[in-house]
This record gives sequence, structure tokens and C-alpha cells, in this order.
Amino acid sequence: MSLRIVVINPNSTEAVTTGISRSLAPLRMAGGPAIEAVTLASGPPAIESDADVEGVVEPLWQRIQEEGERAHAFVIACYSDPGLSILRRRSRCPVFGIAECGMLSAMARGQRFGVISILPGSIPRHLRYVRALGLESRLAADRAVGLGVLEVADERRGWEPVCEVGRTLRDEDGADVVLLGCAGMAPYRSRLEQALGLPVIDPTQAAVVAALGSVCIG
Repeated sequence: MSLRIVVINPNSTEAVTTGISRSLAPLRMAGGPAIEAVTLASGPPAIESDADVEGVVEPLWQRIQEEGERAHAFVIACYSDPGLSILRRRSRCPVFGIAECGMLSAMARGQRFGVISILPGSIPRHLRYVRALGLESRLAADRAVGLGVLEVADERRGWEPVCEVGRTLRDEDGADVVLLGCAGMAPYRSRLEQALGLPVIDPTQAAVVAALGSVCIG
């Protein structure tokens, strides 16, 4: 059986999954593991609250079970890493969270990372996670663009707010690397990196890179 990494978008919006899948194209190599982005059809249209995060944990577990032995690693493509510890305990194969992997990747590229989040209400949840991982000293700031997941996925609407927050993280907060705090921001990475002159991390790409290492090396 060929190796397969399944990237699960926990919201039910296909456009977000499409953007994620396109961002992963550079990681799809001839002879390498298949990388498939799928949508959790039973998820909410967007994951923006603590209730949304908690509500997708069991549906995610059901989807992992449905994949059975066809998958060799899973990536949960939501920056809140919903149910990550639970899914890892239950799953027979590795499960990667994009926030955790994104922060680890950001720390490898700079001393202090700044996070571009969606709505202000997501920031306390992110900060709790940063504290739980013991990474407070490496976080420059976490700032919101003030747009929901579906709004920020629309590049015509989201580009200017995303770029403005990126500049603030660089110029006012001292970030030397920027981390995209939503899987729906994946299409912005290259353009934003050019605009800011700093490394910009797409956390889903970071998680898939970690998954590739896991399944290829074992």
C-alpha cells in the first residue's frame, strides 16, 4: 500500500479545503506519499469559537476511523488544534496539529514569532495554548485581522487587513517571523513574505512537512 497523508479541514467549507490543497502542491513529489486534503462535512462552516473547537473533536475522530488503514498520518488543519491530544491517544498513526507544528517551524526561522489571527476572540484561546507549550518567551504578539474564516479566505477582502497586521507585528512588536493563524490564510503565504521581507509560515505546510518526515523515516 502506498503511503498517504490525510489533511482534514474540520470546517465544512470546500473553498477552504481547496485553498489548503493548493498550498500543499510543492510538497507533492513523484514517488512520495500521497497528500490528500479532505473536508469534514459534518463540521461547522467555520471554526471561530471555543464551542466550535470542542464540537468537532468527535466528528474528527469518526473521520479518522473511517479512513482506517488507508492513511499513515493525519494533519488537523485548524489553528486551534482541536482535540489533538485526544486524537493522538486514540489513533493508530501519527496526528499533527498545525498550530503546534507552525510554532515549532517559526522558532526555527527566527527568535520571536508573530501570529496573524482571524477574530479577536480567538486570541485568548491561542495564548492559552502558547502558555501550555511553554513558548511565551518566543511569542512577539498575536493580533487579529477582524475577519472570520470565510471572509479571510476571500483574498480580495482579506489581503489588506492581513498585510496590515503583518506590518504591525514586524514594526511594532518586533517579530522576525510571521505565522499565519488560520488554515484559510494559506494562499497569502508567498505574497505576504514578499511584502514583509520576513519568513512567513503556513502552519498547514509545516504540519505536512512533519508528517512526511514521520511516514518516510518511521
